[in-house]
Amino acid sequence: MSRAAGDAPSAGPTSITACPDGPLIARGPIELVDEHGDPIERRRRTIALCRCGASAIRPFCDGSHRTVGFRTERPARTPAVIVPEPIVDEEPDAASA
Repeated sequence: MSRAAGDAPSAGPTSITACPDGPLIARGPIELVDEHGDPIERRRRTIALCRCGASAIRPFCDGSHRTVGFRTERPARTPAVIVPEPIVDEEPDAASA
């Protein structure tokens, strides 16, 4: 199956997922532009974008993150609900003594 020149990527939801220690995976109809605002040709609906800076085909990923040892850290997360610790009465109850 081929697309005619000038056709937009297929419609659908757009998502961008950060892969641990790897690229950003972009799915869906997004427009890529270079630092001058010129469009970058995109041939696939799903693309991998370089995060390590070592790719020879930037902005796309070529797998160089594995050879350069690129590592990401998990974002700090806080619990949605913080439950206070229960109050413990350390003095013996006068009635039970």
